[in-house]
Amino acid sequence: MGSNTTFNEQSLIETLQDFVRYPSQQTELQESDPHVKAFIKECAAPRLIAMGMEIRYDKMGNLIAEIGPRNGRSLMFVGYAMTHPAARMEDPFSATVVDSPRGKAVRGRGVAEQKTALAAAFGALEKAINNNQLGGRLIFALTTAGETGRHDAIESVMAELEEPPESVIILVGTDSKIAIGNKGRIDFEVIVKGKTSHSSAPWNGINAISGAQRVLSELEALDLGVPDHPAFGPATLTPTAIDSSPKATHTVPDVVKIVFDRRLLPGEEPMEALASIKSAVTLPAPWKVEFELGPVMYPNELSLESEFFKRLTEAFDYGIAVAPDTFHCNFALDAGYFCRRGIPAVMLGPGEVDQFHSNEEHVLIKDLIDMSKVYYSLIERSLPNTGA
Repeated sequence: MGSNTTFNEQSLIETLQDFVRYPSQQTELQESDPHVKAFIKECAAPRLIAMGMEIRYDKMGNLIAEIGPRNGRSLMFVGYAMTHPAARMEDPFSATVVDSPRGKAVRGRGVAEQKTALAAAFGALEKAINNNQLGGRLIFALTTAGETGRHDAIESVMAELEEPPESVIILVGTDSKIAIGNKGRIDFEVIVKGKTSHSSAPWNGINAISGAQRVLSELEALDLGVPDHPAFGPATLTPTAIDSSPKATHTVPDVVKIVFDRRLLPGEEPMEALASIKSAVTLPAPWKVEFELGPVMYPNELSLESEFFKRLTEAFDYGIAVAPDTFHCNFALDAGYFCRRGIPAVMLGPGEVDQFHSNEEHVLIKDLIDMSKVYYSLIERSLPNTGA
């Protein structure tokens, strides 16, 4: 049965438009970018303060807002301030209402990925607080991450919480489906070392490119030794970048760096996956090879028999009178961080995954409204006020 809860639809639309009109794009500064931090402090924080939430900031500039009694029950929403750069998207920040084949929509950078889920959560938070019925701790974190591909921001947030949350919603576009699982990822560099010489006499050097070619051939043929996952299929190992140095004409390079992306299936350990790859590389002398670990993100999978999934199903039923769709998504975010800590978490939000990072992003207004109702219904079921 559906909820009788009503939302001020125009207010939700205007919130989303305000978020889009305050650009917070990814730059080389990553989480330290002043525009990302300003979005949190100047655009988002005043709304949370007006709701009555207690807010504070951690050492990275992530916002933490809390309200409600500490009694063992808690629910956390995690949002993201950073969006993909505008790139070639035309008119990315006007947040205009447009007609789409499926109905009225808001167009702008980040609406498919981070900012619509964020606006829907703000509507749900405000409704729950105004109803003064919180029977537990409602926690909201707005991090400086969003496009960085690492858990640094959420780890910083968690270090500031007195108690870990009971369950978590990761606010990102999932086509309004519950992402019950996602792959993890390790990035690492293989560094092949040789010896420089003038290219007119290559025998005087040790060409690092030739060594790198051998490494690429070995790893392309490598059996990762991991059983296929019923939803994800096989684990993957993909080279994503290559660079040689020194940058000089007519010179045999002495260093080649290859960046690899190893996607992790649920249950895999990152360091074990890397150790297996290192042991498989047999580059002989005269080359030398080193490995350097980059960012790590953990895989996640939520059981359909878990209490959290049952509450999510109820939230859809009572919020918008539909049964939720579920899926396993290939990209990684912070749900895996919580899974590793034994905290059930899912990614859930309005916005089409296929529009991420594209030159065209829009989100249906109906999806914005419906997800706000689902979030609110989840708060009701996770933090029921059982007092007289």
